[in-house]
Amino acid sequence: MGERETAGAVGLVLARPRRLLSAEPFFMEFIAGIEERLADRDMSVLLHLVTGREAELAAYRRWAERRLVDAVVVVNPAEGDARPRVLRDLGLPAVIAGAPEPDPATPTVRTDHVSPVREALTRLLDLGHRRIARVTGPAHLVHTRVRTEALVEGCRAAGLADPVLAEGDYSAEAGERLTAELLRQVAPPTAVLYDNDVMAVAGLDAARGLGVPVPERLSLVAWDDSTLCRLATPALTTLSVDVYRYGVSVAESALECADGRAVRERWSPTAHLVPRGSTGPAPADARP
Repeated sequence: MGERETAGAVGLVLARPRRLLSAEPFFMEFIAGIEERLADRDMSVLLHLVTGREAELAAYRRWAERRLVDAVVVVNPAEGDARPRVLRDLGLPAVIAGAPEPDPATPTVRTDHVSPVREALTRLLDLGHRRIARVTGPAHLVHTRVRTEALVEGCRAAGLADPVLAEGDYSAEAGERLTAELLRQVAPPTAVLYDNDVMAVAGLDAARGLGVPVPERLSLVAWDDSTLCRLATPALTTLSVDVYRYGVSVAESALECADGRAVRERWSPTAHLVPRGSTGPAPADARP
């Protein structure tokens, strides 16, 4: 433990295309929150960008062999995720960030993905929307599944047909393409919920290109607030979360892991709806 305690770093591997990191502000704010808390201990974030899961696991093995980090933050929990087990086998303390349920063997900073979806759906129902779609992140991610289940259950409880689902990858290209496909359907949705800000802004552009006015005929809601959302025309309604504070909480759990202390149960800040110009009443010809 002695050498590991002097590493002075918390490791974070992001397995996603590099081009997304330059466009998507979420992880930059998240890392800033982690760094702010670590600075109190003269520690830093060891950030490594990879393009796939095998490369991520290889990075953990190198870190363990060279004793480069005191703890690891695992992001984007996935179905059947092997990373917590691999990290335990390597002897690297780890914290899972963003899972809805705690891992019995690995400290977890939990996230409520259900309440924000319910809040957004309630708002859309109050506005008269009955044909709702969702542009998701990758389906294998736990939070994608949980958010989708919450939306499906909410629609069924309201007596609506299941929402139309379109799987994306958080990129602008996916947001634009999938929105265009949705709007070309015989009975297109009157409201679309997106899993991030980048896809939502691109979806707004796609609607404009097809001559579909927002919010007169289409309402859009983005998960994650950002400057992109606030500067769009119209400004995007969002499910906003304090990402910086989220990073601070994750860092606090990581420090407890690194010190070999019991890790307190923590929740990330819950996203809340921020209504803006991209949501409005459903068009009259789409109401029951």
